[in-house]
Amino acid sequence: MKNLTIVIFSLLLFSACNKTTPVDWVSTTPTTQWKTSQIETTTSAENTSAEVYLEKTQQEIVGFGSCFNELGWTSLNELSDADRESIMNELFSPGFGANFSICRMPVAANDFALNWYSYNETDSDFAMENFSIENDKNTLIPFIKNAKQYNPDIKIWASPWSPPSWMKYNKHYASTSSQRMANMAEMYAKQRQAQGDTAALSGFFANVGNPLYQNDLPIDREGKEGTDMFIQEDKYLEAYALYFSKFIQGYKNEGIDIFAVMPQNEFNSAQIFPSCCWTAAGLSNFIGSYLGPSMNELGVDVYFGTMERPNEALVDTILQDPESSKYVKGVGFQWAGKDALPGLNKRYPDLAMFQTEQECGDGKNDWGGAMHSWDLMKHYLNNGVSVYEYWNTSLLEGGVSRWGWEQNSLVVVDSENKSYRYSYEYYILKHASHYVLPGAVKLETGGDYNDLLAFKNPDGSVIVIAGNQDEASKTVNIKIGDSFISPVLPATSLNTFKIAAR
Repeated sequence: MKNLTIVIFSLLLFSACNKTTPVDWVSTTPTTQWKTSQIETTTSAENTSAEVYLEKTQQEIVGFGSCFNELGWTSLNELSDADRESIMNELFSPGFGANFSICRMPVAANDFALNWYSYNETDSDFAMENFSIENDKNTLIPFIKNAKQYNPDIKIWASPWSPPSWMKYNKHYASTSSQRMANMAEMYAKQRQAQGDTAALSGFFANVGNPLYQNDLPIDREGKEGTDMFIQEDKYLEAYALYFSKFIQGYKNEGIDIFAVMPQNEFNSAQIFPSCCWTAAGLSNFIGSYLGPSMNELGVDVYFGTMERPNEALVDTILQDPESSKYVKGVGFQWAGKDALPGLNKRYPDLAMFQTEQECGDGKNDWGGAMHSWDLMKHYLNNGVSVYEYWNTSLLEGGVSRWGWEQNSLVVVDSENKSYRYSYEYYILKHASHYVLPGAVKLETGGDYNDLLAFKNPDGSVIVIAGNQDEASKTVNIKIGDSFISPVLPATSLNTFKIAAR
């Protein structure tokens, strides 16, 4: 009898040790998006391709999102009310679709506005008596309010692309003449033709020669990187801080709270659309003596950015200044700024880091662009960002901006047929944003197979996002704690696995 008891106990113990756990699996390929299935964990595998270290936690995730801009809203309004609401529900309802929890918006016009505007174009109105957000009541405000119907707690931060034109030395919203860009595009096209490349220009250069997209800035009034285009006088800096304050208060009156601002989008980039170059020293002075104190009075955080250059010293200028550093809660990175992120994250490990704008593509919304987006996501999240944001939420087919730049979007609207589709990049982002919840922590991973990310949610569930960019299917054995998953990843796919808490 004793021997029988031992045998039964041993069998029960073996069964408990070998108990499998169901794992939710969703996969996206160029031909099939968001295919759901299940696999089970195992207790062993022939080899280990990668390991997820459950006890080695990294940054806490604040959330994922995109940007509210005017062309996003006008494109969605080409659709029926029912279709538009279906999209907004998919993007913003917690726990449903993309599950967006944090988004960006412009302070007045950005490059995907309907046209140039600011909140006060009255020259020398330092008291901001003519400040008005009336323009936004047609586009940005209803866009945000619509999102808040589905997620009332969505967090919103803002940054300007250009101050009022009268606050700049060149008295114009742009920094580079569209004629110069047209000349560059023509030269580039001729070089390509001489090399036998007859493909049409796309993305930034596609439309700069078209009169529809001109900015009327004379070449002799251009700005340039490494200079302050904003007038560096106290009365202008004070007025600009007041401009920010009135923006915050105006939106609050509309029932929209802005939790943070960044002082300038891409402060090194002289563009044909709304833009304004600053030096890091100029921004440090503005933050430390004007913007920081004003936002502090309103309970609004200041983040430095957006950083679009790989130069760490630009951020050091702000963070090592005794005045500006008192107000800066974090730093936002986009484009080439991603190359400054690894070093800065190591040197300022307790500082919040945001990815502020995913690279925006060329309007083709193809699979290659989606895989580039996945690579970008890995880079940013592996180097400490707590926020990851896409750029254009929705655009008409082709994605052409007011200034002629063709860009990708999460939602692509066919205005002729009054229809829409979600782009590949939407599904790539959803593979993370649907499953990785605010408050999750990123987990360290190791092994030869590194085309993956891993997270642990507040409820204890583990999320593994795994890519296969090969043209053939591939088996990977991923160790997670004391268990394995061994999926056969489809060719050219992105996959998310959810392992419930045990």
